[in-house]
Amino acid sequence: MSATRQAAEPDHSLRVDDPVRRGALDDYIAFHLQIAQNASFKAFKRHAAQADLRPGHFALLSLINDNPGVTPLALSRAAGRDKSTLTPVLRDLDRAMLIRRCPSTADRRSHGLHLTDKGSEKLAHLAECAARHDRELDAIVGAGKPALLDMLRRLIAALD
Repeated sequence: MSATRQAAEPDHSLRVDDPVRRGALDDYIAFHLQIAQNASFKAFKRHAAQADLRPGHFALLSLINDNPGVTPLALSRAAGRDKSTLTPVLRDLDRAMLIRRCPSTADRRSHGLHLTDKGSEKLAHLAECAARHDRELDAIVGAGKPALLDMLRRLIAALD
C-alpha cells in the first residue's frame, strides 16, 4: 500500500479508554472461563502480596503436601496441567528451595516430590491468602457455589 493511500485512510484506532467490542467471544464459555481465571489469579496475587507468585504455585504446593512423594506425572494429572508446562514451574519451586526431589522407590525412572520446611511455610502463607480469596469468591457467587463447582467439575470431566 502506498504512503499516499495510508495517509488518506481515516484513523479508526480506539483510544485507551474506548470499550473494546468482544463480538462472538462474548458468547464463548471458554473465553469467560479464561477471563475469570485471570481475574481470580490477579486478586489472589494481591492477597499474597507477592509479585513473583506464578499461577499454580499454591495448587502444586498443596498437592505435593497432601501427596508426599507424588511423581511429576501424577502431579500433572491431578493439577490438570500438561507435563511440559509443569516442568518449568517445578524447576522454579526447586530453585526457590520449596520442594525437593527424592528417588522414587516405585519407579526408578522418576522421582518423588516433597515439600521442604521453607515450602511448608510458603504453603501455610498461601493457604491463608487462598482462604481469604475464596471467601471473596463465595460472597460473589453466594448460594450458587455448589452448582458452579458442579458445572466446573462436569466441564473438566467431559473435556479432559
